[in-house]
Amino acid sequence: MTRPVADTIYGKLQGTQSGGVNVWRGIPFAAPPVGNLRFRAPQPPEPWDSVREALEFGPVAHQPASSSSIRFGGTQPVYSEDCLYLNVWAPAEVTEALPVMVWIHGGTFITGAGSQPMFEGANMASAGKVIVVTLNYRLGPFGFLHLSPFGRYDSNLGLLDQIAALKWVQDNIAAFGGDPRRVTVFGESAGSMSIAALLAMPAAKGLFAGAIMQSGAAQTLKPQQSAELGGAFLAELGLTPGGDLSLLNTAPAEDILAAAARMAYKLAGDSLSMFFQPAIDPETLPVEPSQAVAAGAASGIPLLIGTNLHEGNLFFRGDREGASFDQSLQALEMLMGAGNLAELASHYPKNWEGQAALLTDLYFWDNSIAFAEQQLPHAPVWMYRFDWTIPGHPVLDKAIHGAEIYYVFNTIELLHQYGLSVSQEMAAVSERMLGAWTAFAHRGSPEAPGLTWPNYVPGERATLIFDQETRVQVDPDREKRKRLLSAQATTPQAAALNDVQQPE
Repeated sequence: MTRPVADTIYGKLQGTQSGGVNVWRGIPFAAPPVGNLRFRAPQPPEPWDSVREALEFGPVAHQPASSSSIRFGGTQPVYSEDCLYLNVWAPAEVTEALPVMVWIHGGTFITGAGSQPMFEGANMASAGKVIVVTLNYRLGPFGFLHLSPFGRYDSNLGLLDQIAALKWVQDNIAAFGGDPRRVTVFGESAGSMSIAALLAMPAAKGLFAGAIMQSGAAQTLKPQQSAELGGAFLAELGLTPGGDLSLLNTAPAEDILAAAARMAYKLAGDSLSMFFQPAIDPETLPVEPSQAVAAGAASGIPLLIGTNLHEGNLFFRGDREGASFDQSLQALEMLMGAGNLAELASHYPKNWEGQAALLTDLYFWDNSIAFAEQQLPHAPVWMYRFDWTIPGHPVLDKAIHGAEIYYVFNTIELLHQYGLSVSQEMAAVSERMLGAWTAFAHRGSPEAPGLTWPNYVPGERATLIFDQETRVQVDPDREKRKRLLSAQATTPQAAALNDVQQPE
């Protein structure tokens, strides 16, 4: 078996080869963030002298256990604070420097890892002739608890981990056959929201040349909110601001997780909430991402952005007991930092289907449209919508949140976990999506052979629909879009959009 070796600035790494693809797993891109480095910005890893084996995935960030076997493919990963590892897939036969695609996973900033089977990069690397990188970052209280107001701690640690990984890519990816000048970040849900923040962060400038955002846009806490949450967390540990906080560095990880869980339950119960997320912070994220992007923070970075037709049906289903419509509406208002959305909500049925549709339309689709329009004056933008469903299936009869990931990576064989066999139609959808995503990485445009995809521009708002037939639709659901944009005029996203003054 061929054992490829890559020579990085920290030392040599030996990977493995299978099916014409080289892969290196479990590469440290930062020092373990433990002890005095807990709640601090990531630091460079220690170099090594001998050839280091990179055959197994590294530990994953601490997170709530999965309620099913799907997240990690029926395996039980090692959970650890020592989690800052990445993985690289590269075509074995590389004759020129290839574009690099860096995947940032989702999971509401509390779950997930770059080693999840659905993010396996071999098919994308081989078919798309790209280098694929997946990474871990700190999650939950370890990554998105903002303690900088209380002492010598850093905020937005999960984002800083992502930046550390991107810096590692700049310094080392040439050793794997990649071109550091052609790095595209792509991510879904919290990963996409992370990209929105990265586009606005001064420390991330120059680390990537293109961005693909799947089902998520700008989402941040205001400084007062993040400080209040930090104070509530300290209280759960029996600590007080201004007092001795040394326990933050010495408490077992399990105690940190338990305190965070108690805090979240006291504040929201079982309602939809996201207490761990990026926050506005003078040192790391000084300007709300929508406003920064509208002002040109990501000038020159082409953007591919979109959503799924039934995002909310992952979170609300008829066979699942949950919060009432009014409770969900209140939670959504808090989540978005919006005013009273009652008038908008009156257009939806007061049942679980209405809850799902409102979440889809307002939180995912409308926010993505707003973010796209903020980038329009500064770089080319393309918009998509994933409509593909499997009729009669108990879950995938809707184009739910996250469903498109299998098709982007061409890991659709994993859908056997849902009782499905791969059909020719499924393979065709995957081929089109993977082809468009990797074309974007190669040329800064998702147009590929057999796929015409016009830019998203005011007036036409061309949107590519991935379904039984891939087609371009001009300004889908125009009246609904106008109603949504007007209804959330009080949000930071809408405030930034008002500054752009795009025509209808």
